[in-house]
Amino acid sequence: MNRAGKRYADAWSAIVDLLVANGVDTCFGLPGDDLELLRALDAAGLDLVPCRDQRNAMYMATGYALQTGRLAVCALGKGPAVTHAATGLLEARESGAPVLVLAAGVAERRRGSGGFQELDQVAVTAPLVRWAHRVGHPDRVVPATVTALTRAAGPPPGPVYLEIPDDVRTAEVLVTGPRPTPPEPLVLEPGPVTWGPALGAIGASRRPVVLVGGGMRHSNGDGAVEHFAEHLGAALFTTASGRGAVDERHPLFCGVAGLYAAAPARALWASCDLVVSLAGRLEETVVEGGTPWPPVEVVQVNVDPAGLSAEFSGPRVLGDARHAVLGWSRALGERRKAEHADASEAWAGEIADARKAMSREVEAELVRAAALPGVRIAELLAALDATAGEPRVLVQENGLQDMWSYCFPFHVGGGSIVPSEQTPLGFGAAAAIGVKRAAPDHEVTAFIGDGAFLAARADIAVAAPAHGGVLYVVLCNGGYGWLDAQRARLGLDADRYPFTRPGAPPPMVDGPDIRCRVLRDKSALTSEILAARRFCSQGGTAVLMVPVAPDDIPPPIRDAEVVPQ
Repeated sequence: MNRAGKRYADAWSAIVDLLVANGVDTCFGLPGDDLELLRALDAAGLDLVPCRDQRNAMYMATGYALQTGRLAVCALGKGPAVTHAATGLLEARESGAPVLVLAAGVAERRRGSGGFQELDQVAVTAPLVRWAHRVGHPDRVVPATVTALTRAAGPPPGPVYLEIPDDVRTAEVLVTGPRPTPPEPLVLEPGPVTWGPALGAIGASRRPVVLVGGGMRHSNGDGAVEHFAEHLGAALFTTASGRGAVDERHPLFCGVAGLYAAAPARALWASCDLVVSLAGRLEETVVEGGTPWPPVEVVQVNVDPAGLSAEFSGPRVLGDARHAVLGWSRALGERRKAEHADASEAWAGEIADARKAMSREVEAELVRAAALPGVRIAELLAALDATAGEPRVLVQENGLQDMWSYCFPFHVGGGSIVPSEQTPLGFGAAAAIGVKRAAPDHEVTAFIGDGAFLAARADIAVAAPAHGGVLYVVLCNGGYGWLDAQRARLGLDADRYPFTRPGAPPPMVDGPDIRCRVLRDKSALTSEILAARRFCSQGGTAVLMVPVAPDDIPPPIRDAEVVPQ
């Protein structure tokens, strides 16, 4: 509702009022000395999840935004607080997460004088966000905030940076006219689609693959993508970021493409005749790393021009991928099924055979694991899936051994939050707190390495009393498994370059709201996970430390020969 003649005691009060009007109920962060923001949040009934590390604050906000599809807010100090958060800004940008960063700044009169923590923060953040702005006058606080909210929402969504200098944040803000509001989205049902290059390629395909990217998150609630795949008889894959956007129990789903694909799924890729990429960026781990990209046309659809790759032949469509699949499905009607009935039936048979072969591989891996000492990661994932309730979400890292969770069908179903191609250490460990805050009714499990756990350990401990409920499953190899694998590949001395210390769990986290266990006994696997889940259901934070063997590497990663055998 617009209100004329509104007077605010300071800039933070005006900004928080706009946040409330836009449905924000939670902020994450580590403010600087300007705790007036906390006073404004308290007055408005908004909660701040306090953090110990600005990177983790950004990861939490990003996890919240990815889980909900709504705006998340992160509050920072100035100078080194902003540079410390830069890694989180990079991750939010690459993940397409709508995050509003509110930062303090040196007063205008002190700029250029060596003011305390003075830094050209706009120049630092501009390459990492969709919009970076320093508010120069109290009259600009409200318009600048509305612009920031608009830019963050997109399309495409992404992080924005808004700096409130010390002299502006303490000044009275007077809104003399109607308060500006973000634009109202005009939701249109897709109209008739004319026959063009993209639809022509889709209609002519006999062995298609549909690849779903992270941009389809929150855009496929009614199964439009699955219906489109059924209409085409297409094998259905996702990128790592797109996982969770489609039903993984669908009979056409074949897992994550590229580096993480099982051998039978790679065989499908090698023999397809068209790839339809929906709202993805075709990043390196999708097109390289073990699965030879077939020499076929790629139909790309993305609402973001930057997401349309020029590296592949085939039609590129600038637009909403959801509207595209709905329009294409209507335009094709029954025509395609009638024209390619025999080919579609044969391709459907190959997809079904590939899925059966992948299931047999999981069964064989579990038999092999049962004969080996210690807990193997395939067994751990099987127990986690077997004990999980609904709704649920798995929050992941991207290290050598936690990549097991990317490999279908070793982990199946539920939601999924993963780091982008940038894969910053500690993202999943901290993001899980934001995900749980966004979805308190979900079982939230963070499947991470011990390096990631240590990076977020302080914030896990701080968040546990008020923002618990997360189960942390920590794979303990004593450091960085991927780097140690590459060290071994080059024949470098392990004592000189000790990237891992196998079997050594990191220090425990103490507190009545935290339950920590070291899990070494196979026979206790299910009972310990169930006990941890019960503790989390009561609001506590559970940590299961699982020592893992250096050779416990996901089969697709072994097959890709990117680590030594």
